[in-house]
Amino acid sequence: MCGIVGLLVKTPALRAQLGQLMVPMLIGMTERGPDSAGLAVFGSAVGDSQRKLSLYAGFTEAGNDFDWNALLDALNSAIDVDASAESKGNHAVLTVNGHVDTVKAWLTEHFPKLFLLSTGRSIDLYKDIGSPAEVAQRYDFSKLTGSHLVGHTRMATESAVTPDRAHPFTAGEDFCLVHNGSLSNAHGVRRKLEPQGIRFETDNDTEAACRFLEWRLREGDELPVALQKGFEELDGFYTFLMGTSTELALIRDPFACKPAVVAENDDYVAIASEFRSLAHLPDIKNARVFEPAPEEMYVWKA
Repeated sequence: MCGIVGLLVKTPALRAQLGQLMVPMLIGMTERGPDSAGLAVFGSAVGDSQRKLSLYAGFTEAGNDFDWNALLDALNSAIDVDASAESKGNHAVLTVNGHVDTVKAWLTEHFPKLFLLSTGRSIDLYKDIGSPAEVAQRYDFSKLTGSHLVGHTRMATESAVTPDRAHPFTAGEDFCLVHNGSLSNAHGVRRKLEPQGIRFETDNDTEAACRFLEWRLREGDELPVALQKGFEELDGFYTFLMGTSTELALIRDPFACKPAVVAENDDYVAIASEFRSLAHLPDIKNARVFEPAPEEMYVWKA
C-alpha cells in the first residue's frame, strides 16, 4: 500500500504556492506510505542547450556532509560546461551547458557514490527514507514552485527501503512515474527492454513500468499511445501517475483495484489516493470531484 499525490496549477499566480499546497497532500498519505517519500516538480525550463541533473549524495547520514562546491570546482576544471548547483543537504540540482552525457560519465567515474535521480530541462526530483513530514521538512518542499508535481509515499512490499527504491522513478528526460500497486510481470518487461540497451538500477517493479513507458515515448509514441501500450503490456494492479514537462497523466488498471480521486476546478487539478489529501485545497467545495475509471487515460496539459 502506497500513497500518490499530484497537483497541476492552471492559474499562473498559484505557481508560487505549489509546494505549500502540496505538503499537506503528501503528509495526508502518511498512513499509506510511512517509510519513504519523494516528489518531482516541474518548473521553468532551462535553455535548449542546458540540462538539470538531480543528484543524491549517498544513502547514509554522511551524505549530509557532501561538498557540492568541491564537485563543481572539479567538474568545471575537467569539462567546459559552466556547471552550477542548488543544494539542499544531501540533494543538489546541477545545471550544465551541453555535453550532458559527458557529465554523466564523468560523475560516474569520479563520484561513483552519487546517485542520479533525474535529468531534463524542467524537472527537479527529491526522494529519501523517512516519514513524509520528515522528508518534506528536510528538503523544504513547502518552498517549491512550478506548474505541476508528482509525489509519493511508500510502504515497501517487494523491495528494500532505500532512497533509490523510493518514488518517483524517472527515465530519459523530463519523465517520472509513481505507482500504487504491484506488477506481476515486471521481470518479463525487464527481459524485453534490456536487449534494447535499457539498463535497470533497482529491483523495484515500478522501475519496469517507468522505463517501458519512457521507451515508447522515445520510440516516437505520443503519450496516449504509450499509455495504451502500457495497458497491453503491463500486468497487475496499479494506479500510475506520471509527469512530463508539459503534462500530468493518470491511469488505473482494468479492475481499478487501487484507489484514486481527482478534484478539478478552474485553478488546479489535484490527485490523491484518498480525498483527505485534497480537503484543504482552496475552493475544493466547488471542484468537480470524481473517481477515475478503470483502463481510462486522463491527461492534463500544464
